Amino acid sequence: MYAIPVKLGPRPAPTHHRSPRLALVLGSGGVRSAAAIGVAEELALAGCAPELVVGCSSGALFGATIAMGMRPADALAAAVRTWRPELTGQRRQRAWLQVAMPRLAGFDEGFALRDDSLIAQAVESAFGDIGFEDLPTPLRVATTDAATGEGVVLEKGSVSQAVRASMALPFMFPSVPVDGRLLMDGAIADPLPVAAAADADVVIALSFPGDMPRRVDRASRLVARVSTALINNLMQARLDAARAAGQQVVLIELALQRRVGLWETEALPAVYEAGRQATRLRLQQIGSLLQLAPRRQAA
Repeated sequence: MYAIPVKLGPRPAPTHHRSPRLALVLGSGGVRSAAAIGVAEELALAGCAPELVVGCSSGALFGATIAMGMRPADALAAAVRTWRPELTGQRRQRAWLQVAMPRLAGFDEGFALRDDSLIAQAVESAFGDIGFEDLPTPLRVATTDAATGEGVVLEKGSVSQAVRASMALPFMFPSVPVDGRLLMDGAIADPLPVAAAADADVVIALSFPGDMPRRVDRASRLVARVSTALINNLMQARLDAARAAGQQVVLIELALQRRVGLWETEALPAVYEAGRQATRLRLQQIGSLLQLAPRRQAA
């Protein structure tokens, strides 16, 4: 595992006196979340780089690369190393024993089918010991409190720890301890955390609805159908609520030529390019909203 050398430029002057003009909000979507890299690049070329990035689940991973100021090629390389299927395939031998004999084997809230040690190494290799306060662009990471189910937005502390927590899918990977709480996948509470950017004048949101299983011929696909429907509906509900509350939200939708698997890193270049193309189609709308939106002072 090789760390990507990242040079963080001088930190910009504090902007706490005003709200961010433009925020980029990244929902959960596996490899498809890499489209955010293309989106951010097109926005920067158009002179309207986001002043805030919000990420959830895989969106937290790609959002962190944007907030760090990684070049697109480096960000995609980091994604390949961090999002490899083999990193998620480490089975815990004790897991099935805990399922079959929970009392004897010590089943508890730390249960997971997979060992996340290699994932932790990959994330730490990509982001090192960088803290939120070190980022050139402010970052907020959406997670879920494993004990209460409440959404928790992180914007202080370790970036790598926050990214790991936001991607900790229940049952598959163990929750991550952060400041005395066990945190898990942000998609459980809020798969499209536009509310975390409520202080922004304009929000660009990348929504990635899950694909419903085409056939239900086994228990796992039935579970996938139910969970996908729940998350898709929650995602739409969050978007509707944000717009009803007066948020100016521009939804970026990708025109992918085929279905892309959650861990299909071979599709990263195509997804990245789809993000660029989709953003070009929305630049005029984004520019108009930014011109019309009044500057709001932060509370």
